[in-house]
Amino acid sequence: QVQLVESGGGLVQAGDSLRLSCAASALTFRLYAMGWFRQAPGKEREFVAAISRIGATSYADSVKGRFTISRDNAKNTVYLQMNSLKPEDTAVYYCAANSDLRLTLPRAGSEYAYWGQGTTVTVSS
Repeated sequence: QVQLVESGGGLVQAGDSLRLSCAASALTFRLYAMGWFRQAPGKEREFVAAISRIGATSYADSVKGRFTISRDNAKNTVYLQMNSLKPEDTAVYYCAANSDLRLTLPRAGSEYAYWGQGTTVTVSS
């Protein structure tokens, strides 16, 4: 079955960087748009970034200019490079996969069929 496994989370200080990875298996990775979402304690899950099958990207306003999403189809992996981290970036980060070819850069969680278990990012001030 399809599996998405996130890694790279941790505890960092404000201003630091982290790179999250999401390794996918049991799917034709190049045919999937991929997204990153996050959920902070007591808050709803929110969109962070998405990357299309051909590498186009979309970001939430809160992370634009600080985060970069990328993909390596040869490794079946999507990345989220996070720079200039802020305490408000603290959350569990999830990657997700979308197979609907009608959607290039889906931003709604409901548009994603597969989800990872999440990796925790904690940014101290």
